[in-house]
Amino acid sequence: MGFVMNKEDFSKTIEKLSQDYRLYAPVVKKGEGRCLDEDIVRYDFIKDADEIELELKSDYSFKEILLPLSETLFYFTENETKVADRDLSDVLVFLRSCDLHGLQRLDDMYLRNGREKDFFYNRIREHVHFVLIGCTHSYKDCFCVSMGANKIDDGYVFSIEQSNDGFKSEIKDDAFASYFVGQAENVAVSYVTENETKVHVPDRVPLSIYKSDMWREYDVRCIGCGRCTLVCPTCTCFTMQDTFYDAKGKVGERRRVNASCMIDGYTNVAGGGSYRQPKGERMRFKVLHKVNDFKARFGYNMCTGCGRCDAVCPEYISFSTLINKLDAEIKKEAE
Repeated sequence: MGFVMNKEDFSKTIEKLSQDYRLYAPVVKKGEGRCLDEDIVRYDFIKDADEIELELKSDYSFKEILLPLSETLFYFTENETKVADRDLSDVLVFLRSCDLHGLQRLDDMYLRNGREKDFFYNRIREHVHFVLIGCTHSYKDCFCVSMGANKIDDGYVFSIEQSNDGFKSEIKDDAFASYFVGQAENVAVSYVTENETKVHVPDRVPLSIYKSDMWREYDVRCIGCGRCTLVCPTCTCFTMQDTFYDAKGKVGERRRVNASCMIDGYTNVAGGGSYRQPKGERMRFKVLHKVNDFKARFGYNMCTGCGRCDAVCPEYISFSTLINKLDAEIKKEAE
């Protein structure tokens, strides 16, 4: 079941949805890019259909709705703690197939990575629903086909994509059909079948690759800015920060703050120790986590091939190229 809508129908549909849901979608931010005259596409709450960017790929992922850059978890005094209040009204997040695959990775890390679910992630996750943006063509730097993330069959309540002079939606959850204004038709979601960028992920990574000279290049090239991990839909790392309201440190709040294996200070430990200082070691850790370590635990690769890390790196380090270099190095060692 689906609907075909003209622009006016789509606007009315979004208006009806916004009465019951907060809508979180990619939006063009004028002049907010890396340079003052550059635009950027990132996620924000919207009210009007005209605000939703359906054609351009977002420069940032959707994950801040589930993992805020800085989130107060609880407040504390000497004798008690109080969980921080949070807006738990239902949210509809508009995202592409690669990001919806990324959601599965986030859920595995926070909900299926031990005996207990992460309380703070789960209380948000229970109120978030997803709208799949159909991909009518591949974008620069995408390698989602190689990673098997170009298509998804479930996990979303309805789809949306531009079609000719209007829009079309496939309804997956019948409860949302009543929100739509338009002509009912059978609709299929568009998805990419080929990318210009292709990668070959090695099936097995030998221990010898940890000492390979291939990582030394990034001691110099990588500057440790962490941009690649901040835009990634599957990176989940954070640090904890306590903010004290009194001199004795008995009243304050604890925050979960987005962090990264690529950024200085992440591996600092008590006693002054700090690990993986060379940037090449950090790159090795990130790459192998994305295409080997995560798979060993959950059965599939962490990277979804969205290509944002390639696009955002100020040193033009390509993650897709890194995967292919890793595969070539492993084959070379096996000869």
